Amino acid sequence: MEYRNFGRTGVKVSPLCLGCMNFGGRTDEATATEIIHTALDSGLNFVDTANVYGHDPADHYVGRGRSEEIVGRALKGKRGDVFLATKMYFPMVRDMRLMGSSRRNIIAECEASLRRLQTDYIDLYQMHHPSNEVPIDETLRALDDLVRSGKVRYIGSSSFAAWQFVESLWVAKEYGLNRFVCEQPAYHLLDRRLEREFVPMAQTYNIAIIPWSPTAGGFLSGKYRRGEPVPLDSRFAVFWKGQAERLTDPIFDVLEALEALATEKGCSVYHLALAWCAQQPGITSPIIGPRTVEQLTDSLKALEVVLTEDDLNRIDQIAPPGRATLPYYGYDGFAWVPWGPHQSQWV
Repeated sequence: MEYRNFGRTGVKVSPLCLGCMNFGGRTDEATATEIIHTALDSGLNFVDTANVYGHDPADHYVGRGRSEEIVGRALKGKRGDVFLATKMYFPMVRDMRLMGSSRRNIIAECEASLRRLQTDYIDLYQMHHPSNEVPIDETLRALDDLVRSGKVRYIGSSSFAAWQFVESLWVAKEYGLNRFVCEQPAYHLLDRRLEREFVPMAQTYNIAIIPWSPTAGGFLSGKYRRGEPVPLDSRFAVFWKGQAERLTDPIFDVLEALEALATEKGCSVYHLALAWCAQQPGITSPIIGPRTVEQLTDSLKALEVVLTEDDLNRIDQIAPPGRATLPYYGYDGFAWVPWGPHQSQWV
């Protein structure tokens, strides 16, 4: 497996990252542990979770924290082999006062994540969402203290706009603080708006980009069909319940054109979409979120797909650069809502 530089850190990570959102929720502990061990045996060394992961799909406040607990137990004896990432921002209980990127929440949630993960340090600690209420210098000072104390190695962001990320770099330089080294955005063939500003900015400052949902929440797996109800076990039926009406004809036009190209190349549309994301300029390691061992091993086949210049040109005709066919909604702690105006690359 060919490992990649994690931005400017000097750390080498696998070209795919194992996402653990399903662990403790739709994936039980025994299966999750097997997925983690299989991933490590296959050469993946990058694992990403969050304090809120592991919840029951029927109630997002039941079971938060279970994913970190499962990951911590699964990594016993293997911790040194893994670049371990987690995140904080959203509330762990149904109380909006206990969320956000204040010093109070950051320190408290980091300590709690360390306990659940059964580790002395977190390799990458990420802000799960930007804040309009807490100044970025307040957030960075708290994160800097965690780095200096040895509890965190590197810090990063998720769903930040390009201007927000650049502001964080300026503040870190102005006050002599550790700076964000990566961003975790939504990025896939149905939403390429990241290419407008964020990717060029990240390449300029050598920032790692680790996209979540690189196959549009599994839509680009081919399991969704035009004119048919969404599969009962799919993300649009579980996590994004009520959003299926956004799966319009233009989206299926893209899917069906990609399926035709994938057939020509002898691979699935899922492998094509994941390979495309992993091979895009500026992208470090797309995050996959398998629910089963079979889904994990299937995802690894995307690393074998070679996209030619002609393939990439055809894909650009199907899903034009910088544009979105299926814009994502953001999560405000209680429900999925349209991305706020502060996120300029999503507008």
